[in-house]
Amino acid sequence: MGLTMAVKRVHRRLQGVLLLVLALFLQEGGVSHADSGPHPPCEGAPFPPYPDPDHSPTLRIWGWGDPGRDWVPPACTGWASTGFTTLVATVGRFRHASGADGLLRRIGAISETAGIRYWSTTRKRWQTLIVNARALTGPDGGLPREDFLPDEMCQGNVLYFQQEDNLLGKVTYRLKVRSASPDRLAFENENTGTVGSLFAPLFQPGEIQGVYFLERESQGVWRFYGLLRTSRSASPLTMGHDASYLNRAAAFYRHLVGIPTDMDPPASP
Repeated sequence: MGLTMAVKRVHRRLQGVLLLVLALFLQEGGVSHADSGPHPPCEGAPFPPYPDPDHSPTLRIWGWGDPGRDWVPPACTGWASTGFTTLVATVGRFRHASGADGLLRRIGAISETAGIRYWSTTRKRWQTLIVNARALTGPDGGLPREDFLPDEMCQGNVLYFQQEDNLLGKVTYRLKVRSASPDRLAFENENTGTVGSLFAPLFQPGEIQGVYFLERESQGVWRFYGLLRTSRSASPLTMGHDASYLNRAAAFYRHLVGIPTDMDPPASP
């Protein structure tokens, strides 16, 4: 009887220890709501949640492991295929006084993305991310044209642009405007050609996808929620560069909202 009681006491203590370890594991993020992936603002409460304007943006990255292999994109992303190799969420609040037209002008000003800077974790310094950029008259092979004007950024319109990335070279993207109202903007983009050298293609057409939601919260304050994913069929060479993905996402967010892109501190030093 004494042995049985002792075994029960040990069992209860072990249960208590396991529960404590599990609680700490959850608190530290080992298992959390985030493990099911991001939630855009069009499908219930957003995750990650919006930070305040003075501490924006919040950046979160998921890799090819859980939930990347079988992740089902929320319907409002418009993404039909499941899974990803890398998925980055950029979530922020920012102050903006010129309204939706001002934001549309900023989004359509493709040439102004040239000179965007980001923090290189390899070289440990700020350097130029986009060497050159231009709007195009059409998809691959389209001619250069002036930047897109706000009245061209209407719902359902499809536009094309090219950016010369400091690492990926020249990449052409398709930009589709999902919605454009005074209180809500949504747009998506994806690469239309192969990215990488002839000997080591990194991304096939459509394997770099982004979707972005901007909503007016109050007079002069907007919410931003962006998702960028690389397809689960992307080259394995694109994996394991989390800091670079985060710093690039932060650079584009800063450019859009009018923050100096090379302002300390970097998103991921």
